[in-house]
Amino acid sequence: MAKVAFDIALKRRKKVTAVHKANVLKVSDGLFLREVRKVAQDYPGVELEETIIDATAALLVRDPARFDVMVTTNMFGDILSDEAAELSGSIGLAGSLNGGDGVAVAQAQHGSAPDIADKDIANPVSLMLSAAMLLDWISTVHKKPVLSGAAARISEAIDCALANPATRTRDLGGSLGTQAFADVVVRIIRG
Repeated sequence: MAKVAFDIALKRRKKVTAVHKANVLKVSDGLFLREVRKVAQDYPGVELEETIIDATAALLVRDPARFDVMVTTNMFGDILSDEAAELSGSIGLAGSLNGGDGVAVAQAQHGSAPDIADKDIANPVSLMLSAAMLLDWISTVHKKPVLSGAAARISEAIDCALANPATRTRDLGGSLGTQAFADVVVRIIRG
């Protein structure tokens, strides 16, 4: 997990934040933090920052730009990813990918949202970004650069659609439903 975080950081701002509670959870988070530090030694060009989960949650609200790539345990990751998604405007905006060495699973960061199934009100951005992340992962793992380009095009089209208040979903103050927003993104992709 730490290796993946550092590999991603090499393509970005070259900073990884390890989020933990090793001051209290000495065994489990202590192990996590020791292993992240070991991996960090193999990436001298990437800065490793260590933050306690409590402070991280507050800093994510106060100064989100200070973070780039975070690596943490499952529980803290679930909490922080929901917080970050809401700070961006909607939990429906957060893509999610669980990527390993040879297998990856893309999913909506917020889950399946069964309470709004078949109502045409779900924001589809989370699933679209998750699909883009999966394409980028496949591109990297299977050395298919064309898929990375497709992932970038999807992300750019979503950004373009979200930039226009008239083409936003209801959770973002717009009037579009799930299908209408998806249609807008497809039109943008096709040019």
